[in-house]
Amino acid sequence: MADEGNIISNLDLSTPVPNGEDTAPAVGFIAQYVKDMSVENPKAPESYQWQEQPEIGVEFAIAAQNMGPDVHEIELKINVSSKTPHGTQFLVELSYCGLVGMRNLSEDQVHAFLYAEGPRLLFPFARRIVADAVRDAGYPPLMLEPIDFNGLYMSQLEQRQAEEAAAQANAPGAGHA
Repeated sequence: MADEGNIISNLDLSTPVPNGEDTAPAVGFIAQYVKDMSVENPKAPESYQWQEQPEIGVEFAIAAQNMGPDVHEIELKINVSSKTPHGTQFLVELSYCGLVGMRNLSEDQVHAFLYAEGPRLLFPFARRIVADAVRDAGYPPLMLEPIDFNGLYMSQLEQRQAEEAAAQANAPGAGHA
């Protein structure tokens, strides 16, 4: 192995790949970007005087789409609202994306990366953008709590498998030979 700065590459050429083909699994981010963002501060400057503790609402969603051979877009959507009895202090809507190159992965591996590992890697950047947007709107920065994307993915996968098993068990003629 060669080590140059932060780059580590395998220089072992003793085991050639047939026809020089690279068959090793590979995943890498090509780009990260804000696809859409909205910040609303509808009651400013009155809202800066409100003393009540706001109710903070956070919603997030994950979407992914195939952009071409071996290229996918992961979209992390985050909506944050801050409300008090006087009204809405601020709203932040963010669509943060990553363009990912993947090759030599099974469909299960691709799906798991698109809906669990990829969002986990994108989240810290989206979190910072939300904190900065809230700060720039005139409020203390809002630091979103970390999200266990892998845990959520596994629980949704288990739930989907349980639903499919229940549907098969309730299907007409199920279990009768």
